[in-house]
Amino acid sequence: MTSKLFIFRHSESWDNRNRVFSGWRNSGLTQEGVCQAQGIAKQLSQFEIDYAFSSHLKRAKQTLEIVIRNHPRTQIFIDDRLIERCYGCLQGRSNQKIAEEDTNLYARCHRDYSLAPLDGESLEMVEKRVLSFLSQFKDWLIQHPGNVAISCHNNSIRPFRRIFENLTLSQMCQIETPHDQALLYDLELENPSLQKHREISPRIIHWDGIILSNSVKLATDPKNFLKQYY
Repeated sequence: MTSKLFIFRHSESWDNRNRVFSGWRNSGLTQEGVCQAQGIAKQLSQFEIDYAFSSHLKRAKQTLEIVIRNHPRTQIFIDDRLIERCYGCLQGRSNQKIAEEDTNLYARCHRDYSLAPLDGESLEMVEKRVLSFLSQFKDWLIQHPGNVAISCHNNSIRPFRRIFENLTLSQMCQIETPHDQALLYDLELENPSLQKHREISPRIIHWDGIILSNSVKLATDPKNFLKQYY
């Protein structure tokens, strides 16, 4: 049995518009972002979407809500292993000002795999938590086959693309994913005898997600439950 996986970056947020390091800030969509999300919805309108995943951040949830607006039977799960990279002390600061102050620091924080800004995460740390999600997701999907939409962030979508597109580490660090287009992948499930869950029972399927408190602002915060995946 084949499941379709639709992965997309959230549409334009106000932090994107203002060119600041957003990270775990809870920036909402601009009107352009709403239009971009509507474009993704149109792109996926021909498909059924059985399940959907997002981080708790407003921009990812708003994008997902628009995309699945015409899919009332979609079951939605929140899991912050999908959350954007925490930029620590850089969050809320202008990309341009950081680049002007220290070009090398900006380049390394923006693209380096292992460098973590003060109080923030490296891309390597983001990849570890996303891979934890993917490991659970693989086993879960075998038991509950169906088409899945995942609303991601610019950095949390990179490990997905590295795996599904066979990218090198360098390629993963350099890629940019557009705000207005979903990536489509066909997943071959290991047990073709299983039926889609919604054809078996209308009950809600449990997903053991990780959700951060809104009070958690930095990767180094003692209340940050994502630390267990680093």
